[in-house]
Amino acid sequence: MPFFFALIALAAGVLIWSSRAKAAHGAAQELADMAGDVISAARRFGFRRKANIHPVDALEDGDVAIAGAGVAFLELAGLPSTETQDALARSLQVTLGQSADQAREALVLGRWLMGQCGGPVPALSRLTRRLAKLKGADSLNPLMQVLKDVAAAAGGQVTEAQKGALEDIARLYRLK
Repeated sequence: MPFFFALIALAAGVLIWSSRAKAAHGAAQELADMAGDVISAARRFGFRRKANIHPVDALEDGDVAIAGAGVAFLELAGLPSTETQDALARSLQVTLGQSADQAREALVLGRWLMGQCGGPVPALSRLTRRLAKLKGADSLNPLMQVLKDVAAAAGGQVTEAQKGALEDIARLYRLK
C-alpha cells in the first residue's frame, strides 16, 4: 500500500511539474511575440537604435512620437481600458491619416518608447520635446487632437497628472 501512495504522489508531482513547464513556455512565447511586434513596428517606421543615444532621441517619425505621447497621456490616468486604447488608435487613424495596422504599430512602438523612458511622465515630456524638434509648431494641433480624443474617451475628465502634462506641453510650445 505505501508503494501505491508513493506512485500516486510521483505521478502528481510529474503532472504539476509538466503543467508549470507548459505555463513557462507559454509566457516565454508571449514575450517573444511581443518582442517581435516591437521589432516589426520599428522596421515599419524606419526606427534604428543608435549607440549612446536614447531611443526617443533617435526617433525620426513624428507620428510615432504622437502615438507614444498619446499612450503616455492615457497611462497618466491609470490603467487604460480596452475602450480608451481603441479610441486612441481610432484618433491616430483619423488625425494622422494612418491605416489600422499603422496605428497599431505606432502604438506598439510608442508603448515601448514609454517603457524606455521609465514611465508616462518622463516619456510624455521627452516625446513632446522630440516631436517639437522634428515637426515644429505644426505638430501641436495633431498632438492636441489626439490628447483631446483620449480625454474624451476616458469620460472627459482630466486627472491632475494629465493637467500637469498639458501645462508642460503649453510651456514647450510657448503657449503660456
